[in-house]
Amino acid sequence: MLTSSSSVPPELLSNSSSSKEDFSSALTKNLVAMMVWLVLSAINGSLVHTFLRHSLFYENPRYILFVTMVINDALQLSLVTALYVVSYVFRRIHASICCVLVMTAVLTTRSTPLILAGMALERYISICFPLHYSYVCTVPRTLLLIGVIFMLTAAPPITDLLITVAHRPPSFFHTEIFCDHPLLFGHRSIYYKNCVFDGVYLSFVALTLLYTYCQIMLTARAASSGLASVRRARNTVLLHGVQLLLCMLAFVVPSLQAALISLFPCLSLEIRYIFFLLVYIIPRFMSPIIYGFRDELFRNYWTRNLSCQRQGTVKIRPVLVKVNQ
Repeated sequence: MLTSSSSVPPELLSNSSSSKEDFSSALTKNLVAMMVWLVLSAINGSLVHTFLRHSLFYENPRYILFVTMVINDALQLSLVTALYVVSYVFRRIHASICCVLVMTAVLTTRSTPLILAGMALERYISICFPLHYSYVCTVPRTLLLIGVIFMLTAAPPITDLLITVAHRPPSFFHTEIFCDHPLLFGHRSIYYKNCVFDGVYLSFVALTLLYTYCQIMLTARAASSGLASVRRARNTVLLHGVQLLLCMLAFVVPSLQAALISLFPCLSLEIRYIFFLLVYIIPRFMSPIIYGFRDELFRNYWTRNLSCQRQGTVKIRPVLVKVNQ
C-alpha cells in the first residue's frame, strides 16, 4: 500500500498485489500495526485533549501549529493503517472508496512537511525578531497559514483525480481494485507531474528549514552567555532535521520499494511491511517527543491531565512556567 503521489509507474507494481502470504504471518503483521495505531492514537488524543482544555494553548500560534500537526499525523496514521489492513482483509475494494482514502492519505502526508516549515518560521520570528512577534504571529494569521497549507496539499490529489477522470471510463470507479496510488491513478502524466511537484515542494521545505534554523542557531549563539541555549538550539535543529528526513521518506522510498519488489517479487509483502513501518509509523512518534515531552509548559499540563484521569478526578491548578520564546 502506497500513498505517496509521486511513487512509481504502475507497471512496476502490477505483480505485487497478487502475492500470497500465510495466515499467521498476515495476522501478526496486522496485529502489530493495529497495536501501534492504538498506542499512538491514545498519545495523540491525550495531547489534543490537553490543548483543548487550556485556553493559553489555543491562543498561542506555536501550540496551534503543534496540535494541527498532531491531528494531521493522527488522521494520516489512521488512514494508512486502514489501507494496510484493508489490503489484507479484502484484497480488492471499490475504486471510488479507494479514491477517497488514498486522496485523503496523500493530502495528510504532504501537509506534514509544510506544517514543519510553518513551525520553523514561527520559531525564527520568535527568536530573531522578538519585538515583531506579537504583530506578525497572530492567531488569525496562523489559521490562514494552516488553510493555505491544506489548499496547496489538496491540489496534487485533485489534479490526479481530474486526469484520471479524463482518461478513464466512468465504469472504472465502479470496479474493484487493489487499493494503491499508482494502480488507482495510473496515467503516466500523473507520475511525471508529481515527480516535478515533489522536487520543487521538498526543495522549498528543506531550504526553509535550513535557513530558519541556521539563523536561530546563530542568534542563540550570539545572545547566549553560556552554552545551554546553544545546546538546546542544536538539539532542536537535530530533531527537526530527523523529523523532516523521515517525512521525506514518504516521497523517496516508494521508488526504492518498487525496485526491490521487481528484483524480489516473492518478498513483496515483506518489503511493503518494512517500508510501511519505516515511512508511515515511526515518523509519527516524533511530534509527541519534540513538542509534547520536550516543551516544559505543555508537558506540565499534559502530565497533570494524565494524573487527574488516573485518579478519576479533575483538579485544575495554575501552573507557572517560564515560556522560552
